[in-house]
Amino acid sequence: MGPMGDTGLYVPHFNRMADDEVRGFVADVGTAQLVSVGPDGLPDATWLPIVWTGHRVEAHLARANGHWRRIVDGTPALLVVAGRDHYISPSWYPSKAEHGRAVPTWNYSAVHLRGTVRLRQDADWLREHVTRLSDRHEEHRADRWRVSDAPEDYIDKNLRAIVGIEVSVEQVDAKAKRSQNRSDADRRGVVDGLRGDGVDPDGLVEP
Repeated sequence: MGPMGDTGLYVPHFNRMADDEVRGFVADVGTAQLVSVGPDGLPDATWLPIVWTGHRVEAHLARANGHWRRIVDGTPALLVVAGRDHYISPSWYPSKAEHGRAVPTWNYSAVHLRGTVRLRQDADWLREHVTRLSDRHEEHRADRWRVSDAPEDYIDKNLRAIVGIEVSVEQVDAKAKRSQNRSDADRRGVVDGLRGDGVDPDGLVEP
């Protein structure tokens, strides 16, 4: 985990995601919002599929997306990985009936990856990247698709239509806001309330 401070995600100690949970969470989500600031000081954001290996996150943008033209190599970037989220009603807490001291909140999980960004446009890097990305999402399929399934000239054409993104991760902040600060009875009430709304509580309430 990176340093926790004013520049990081606000994470109360009871909402801190365990270190060994973070990479699995990011891999399961598989996407992140890339946020960078252009030379004019204005922010840009694009939602992208990502691969996180070691201290490096790989992604790619469509060349037609002007975001990449505003990225300056070596400047700071933020990747926001968002999990499931949902409104939590105070009426679900048994404790609310006892003393009334309860307010609505929102449960969610998120990982922020901060570091420096670099553009990658060489064909070999792009081919390796899209191969890693597609293999990760196809590996469980019996009829899995591989980059080599498509004609070579077709792949080359599509590689020319994208620009690679590489973020060197320097700080990781991870938060799982899942009613950990509530009593066991209140958490059971949240589970029942979510199910009553037709929502699967998995990943929204700490067991």
